[in-house]
Amino acid sequence: MPVSRLTQSAALRASVAARSKSIGTAIDVWSGAAILLAALAALPIAAIVLSAPSGGLEAIAHLSRTVLGEYVANTALLMLGAGGIAAVTGTLCAWLVSAARFPGRRILAWALVLPLAVPAYIGAYIYADLLDFSGPVQSVLRAMTRSANWFPQIRSLGGGAFVLGLVLYPYVYLLARAAFAAQSRNQFRAARSLGAGPWQAFWRVALPAARPAIAGGLALVLMEVLADFGVAQYFAIPTFSTGIFRSWLAMGDKQAALKLAAMMLIFVIALIAWEARSRSGRSASKDGLTAREDGTPLIELSRAGQGLACLACTLPVLLGFVIPAAHLGWLGLSETAIAATGDLPAYISGSLWLGLATAAACLVAALVLTFARARSSSRVAAAAIRVSTLGYALPGALLAVGLLAPLGAFDVGLTRWAQGALGYSGGLILTGTSAVLIYALSVRFLTVAFNTVDGGMSKIPPSLDAAARSLGAGPRRVLARIYIPLLSPSLAAAAALVFIDTLRELPATLILRPFNLETLATRTYRLASDERLVEASIPALILLAAGLLPVLLLTRSGRKSS
Repeated sequence: MPVSRLTQSAALRASVAARSKSIGTAIDVWSGAAILLAALAALPIAAIVLSAPSGGLEAIAHLSRTVLGEYVANTALLMLGAGGIAAVTGTLCAWLVSAARFPGRRILAWALVLPLAVPAYIGAYIYADLLDFSGPVQSVLRAMTRSANWFPQIRSLGGGAFVLGLVLYPYVYLLARAAFAAQSRNQFRAARSLGAGPWQAFWRVALPAARPAIAGGLALVLMEVLADFGVAQYFAIPTFSTGIFRSWLAMGDKQAALKLAAMMLIFVIALIAWEARSRSGRSASKDGLTAREDGTPLIELSRAGQGLACLACTLPVLLGFVIPAAHLGWLGLSETAIAATGDLPAYISGSLWLGLATAAACLVAALVLTFARARSSSRVAAAAIRVSTLGYALPGALLAVGLLAPLGAFDVGLTRWAQGALGYSGGLILTGTSAVLIYALSVRFLTVAFNTVDGGMSKIPPSLDAAARSLGAGPRRVLARIYIPLLSPSLAAAAALVFIDTLRELPATLILRPFNLETLATRTYRLASDERLVEASIPALILLAAGLLPVLLLTRSGRKSS
């Protein structure tokens, strides 16, 4: 009997060793695939960094004498203005919803996320139409007061900050609300018992504890403002994004565009570092119940205070979502808008095709990175995953220009080889094709797919993998029979999010799209740029409706976290 047990033990050790060797091989494969994806994702950044020294100090001095100062100042001021509006609005609404009781609070708690469904450039078109000199607001003011010269210009840097702050504040609101909900009631009430007033306790206790979360949301807002092209272009605000677009396409100055992209990259790196630092410092006290859990508000409001709180939380929803959606709906009912839908199926099919192709590419890459994280503990694999998922922080214009530079040189060599070896007689093989656009969009939105799939993977117990391996199933069978079915909800959510982000993406699509490809976003942009907003209303409504899906998902996750 002892001999038999020893034999069984030896066989078991041999089986474990063989299985470990198999797993080690799989780790190498997944890590190698992650490194390859990281190289592809880092290509635009590397091209921008390597091209920055070309031309020497003379080229940089020329930019400094002409446009650089204006681009830096306008970009910084736009970030400051929009970031300030988003930070104040998001934090105030999050605190009121979390700590107080007032009429409509439950509805407003989720409605405050709705402005994220409105693309910023569509918000710019709507408010320009409403608030311009010939718009209905100033027309009514002139009829009432005989003058509206005092009314501020919407097509200005302040107007751009106003629109961007309105549609982006939910980033701050979501994170701040989760932070306030996770805080201890006891700390706040201890401050109140020591004589601190409600707002003094907020400033000295609640706000400092939520500061890392607020900073993380603000970093996301600033990334979106830095990446913005549509608002700045429509309001004629010279920023880095519009400067890159103008240098590359309008003036044909490739080197100037690359240098502007390199300087813009400095802003991106600073924001990424800030966001990572705020995320690492995020913590919450858990020694007590939240205000919402025991039904007792942290602050008691008078009737007037409840009315002001309701108004403060209603205004962002009205200005950020209800007014743009209602105005678009009203424009879309006109005969001109309906008559302009004859070629709408072509734009919808172009958007569908591009969105589905990008979603498929992102899902495959996200699965590879997820399995690399799950099966490899090497620092190289972790670094590769981090690099692969930096794309969401890269502005579309920067990504497009950084990608065209190396691909252009490679395409010239490939075309010459094809002409000599295969007798190819056409133009450049890759440049101006949908493949390049899908590549760029996949780099941009891979982060969205990876975070969603990785969240689903974290819910799958490792014991399922071990049990399947012990029964002799190989990696492919484990993937097909266990992981894919269990990950199907996460995969569907990731595909939907990438698909919708692709529909709404504007600068990268404008720069990289083939001449025969028009999407809903580019069609809306072109019509609105020609002051044909009525004809652009129905495509814009489709984009707005599509944006409601990620908003609903964010609202659902926000409810779970709070």
